Amino acid sequence: MTRKEFIETLQKALTGGLSNSSVNENIRYYQDYIDMQIRSGQSEEEVIANLGDPRLLAKTIMEAGKHEGRGSGYEQYEEVYEEGSMGKERGGFGSRIYHMPGWLFGLIVAVILIIIIGILGSVLSVLLPIILPVLLVVLLVRYFRNR
Repeated sequence: MTRKEFIETLQKALTGGLSNSSVNENIRYYQDYIDMQIRSGQSEEEVIANLGDPRLLAKTIMEAGKHEGRGSGYEQYEEVYEEGSMGKERGGFGSRIYHMPGWLFGLIVAVILIIIIGILGSVLSVLLPIILPVLLVVLLVRYFRNR
């Protein structure tokens, strides 16, 4: 299957199940994805083979849209992480894309910051009783030396 055939089949399968804007968004996404994979060294045939059947892909996209209560499964995602594992069962070297919602990314960052602040607070609470007397002694020694 060629890229053109893949995109046309995907578009036909998505039409009617999603809004026109969602269909166009998904088509653009897969066109960009295919371009990116070709630029990374894969052939067009490998990329299309790794994506699988466009009708099954369309069904998955529409199901994801229904579960999210939106027209498209891609509108809400802000962060994308890739792992080179998809297609290995078929002998290819494709990529699997994991999508992380923006709110989850923000939550993870907030938790990491809280942990770092907690660790710094713990270290300071242990070292402060040692540092303050030493600092006081150093200041007193300097004061009396200058007199």
